[in-house]
Parts: sequence; structure tokens; C-alpha cells
Amino acid sequence: MPLNGIRVLDFGRYIAGPYVGALLADYGADVIRIEAPGGNEDRFSVPVADDGSGGMFLQMNRGKRCLTLKPGSEAGCEIVRRLVATADVVIANMPDDALVRLGLDHDTLSAINPAIILVAASAFGSEGPLAHHVGFDAVGQAMSGAAHIAGQNGAPARAQVNYVDFTTALHCAFGVMLALRDRERTGKGQRVSGSLLGTALAVSNGLTIDHAINGVERGMLGNRAFSSAPTDIFATRDGWIMTQVVGNPIFARWARLVGRPDMADDPRFASDIARGDHGAELSAMMAEWCAARSNEEALAELGAAKVPAGPVLKPSEALAHPQVAATGLVDAMAYPGAFGAAPVVRTPITLSASAKAAPVPAPRVGEHSDAILSDIGYDADAISALRAERII
Repeated sequence: MPLNGIRVLDFGRYIAGPYVGALLADYGADVIRIEAPGGNEDRFSVPVADDGSGGMFLQMNRGKRCLTLKPGSEAGCEIVRRLVATADVVIANMPDDALVRLGLDHDTLSAINPAIILVAASAFGSEGPLAHHVGFDAVGQAMSGAAHIAGQNGAPARAQVNYVDFTTALHCAFGVMLALRDRERTGKGQRVSGSLLGTALAVSNGLTIDHAINGVERGMLGNRAFSSAPTDIFATRDGWIMTQVVGNPIFARWARLVGRPDMADDPRFASDIARGDHGAELSAMMAEWCAARSNEEALAELGAAKVPAGPVLKPSEALAHPQVAATGLVDAMAYPGAFGAAPVVRTPITLSASAKAAPVPAPRVGEHSDAILSDIGYDADAISALRAERII
């Protein structure tokens, strides 16, 4: 696998840090999740197992080993130093002052191992008035303009899925690949920095460029779009579907489908932005067309006409869709004491010449502590003493 031989120390929490490690583990890296004795708080969000481990934890930490540790203690600092000397990458999504306090800043790490790569993801970055503040995904959504434009009836709305966290992790994993490539040339590591705010602004940048150049403050659109139509969610006889009609050729196909081919030549609908300006009118037409059909009928006709559309599925329905089953995206992973096998979606890309690592479920608290410490020179008596002192 591409990342065989790469060791990663994952001090991450929740998503933006741990998902970097999960992506690397999927393709062969040895990722060691470091938790407090008893487990970190992010392990226990939305429990799905009798030890309290949550669904997000099982997704974020598949394929990793777990070492429990108090890194701020003297003995804990020594363990971290030994681990850093053997590692290629350290992941820590926390503000800079916390990195320094724990000895995880790049200066301290590179003094131990000049080849080390630090992945430091934070809420707001390392400069500016909010540099030492903390934040989660929804804060990035709010500060990027996305929550405003997604709102309706005068109230902003955030996405319920944590796209800012996940996209920050993707950017950071890309940064790790760049740093590893550069290290082949220089022999030295470096710091890879990412932030939730930076990611959220990158994702919403089309909106902010539009305002900067066109001077238009886009209103709250709900499920519609300002730059295409009919882009919206519509009720059918037995469910809901989403359409996204972008570009003149697709609009012309949609217009023929709904029995109004003349609209393709109507100057009111001559471009995506013009159609967005008349989105309410076009959505009303599509709503009438959908109301006369079942989900299956509407999606079959839209699919045959090559108009982008899909069903609005509940979380309970998403993984059962035949298309998901056909793509092999889901690995069923058994976690001890879980209330069932966890259907984990691993890295949703494939490489033509390199397979993913075999699916391995997330670790139990401290499951691999003894093996990891033994690897870096601690004997059985020393490990027992560390455990007695609650260092591990």
C-alpha cells in the first residue's frame, strides 16, 4: 500500500484531526491514536456500543491502534519523545498555545526528529484576534456566508453534516502528501496548517467573489440556488426528490421533459444566473410536474432525459440504496459490545494499482498500549508501573 512504513501519531479530537489519520490508515499508514486514560471525550458522542463509544468515533478511528497516555506528565512527555523519534507525522487539531503547552509545536518536535511533519488544524488559524479561540464546524459555516444563504424565512440555517470539518481534514491530508513529497527532496519535515475558517471560506469563495465583483448580497434561498434553476427539493406522490439544473443544454432537456420546450428560447431563462433570478417560478413548474408522479416515476423520467436528480433519503435509507451497494463503499466493522456491525464508509476513492488496507474497526480504549510501549523500549515492569501511576 502507498503509505506502508509511515507512522502517524494522532492527538486529534472529533473530526478535523482524526479524519486525517483515518484517511492515511486506509492506505497503509500505522496510525496511533493517543487518548487520555479512560478515553477522550470525542469517543463517547452518540454511543453505539456498551462501552459508550459513538458512531462518529468508529468512523474517524477505523484502522488505528490506541495508546492511552497523559502527555503532560513527566513520564508521558518521555513516551511522546520516544514515539516522535520513530514517527513521520503528528496530528493535533488544537490552538498553538495548546500545542506549545503539550510540547507538540513544530519547534519542539523537530528538535527530536527533524523529519517530522506536524499537522496542526485549528478553528481560526495561528494569526489574528481569534487565533487562541476554539470552534467547531458550525462556526465556520456561520462565518463563511454559507449559513446565511442557506436560510429561509428570515432565519439562517446550517448544514447538519460537518462538511467544514471533513473538508479541513481532506486539505490537511493533501498537505501531508505534499510534505512527504518535499521531505524526499530535503530530508526535513515541516508544519502543515489548516483551519476551519479557511476551509469554510474556500468552499464558499464563489459567493464572496460574486459579491466583491457584482456587488450583490444574495438572499436566503433555502433549497434553491441563485445561479441555477430549477435547483430545489420537490414533493412527489410518495416522497421527495432533488433536481439541479445547471447549464443551457440541461435546461433545454428539462424544458422538453416538462412539456415547455419554448422556455429554452425565453430571454428570462437565457442563462444560469437569469434562471436563478426566476427560481421561484421555475420551482413552481417543477413542483407541479413532480406532484403528479411517484419518486420512482419522476427519477426514471429525469434520468432518461439526462437531468441531474436524486431521491431525498433518510439516514436510515442512504446506505441501503442499490447504487451504494453496487459501489462497495461500505465496510461492515464489528466493534466489541456494539449494538450491531458498524457500516463504515472509508476513503471514497480508489487507486487502480493500490488497494486499501483491510478493514479494521476502531480500537478500544488503550487496546494497544502495551504493544506500542514495548516497541519503543519499555519492558513489562515499566509498563505496569506506568499503568499503576495512571500515566497510561
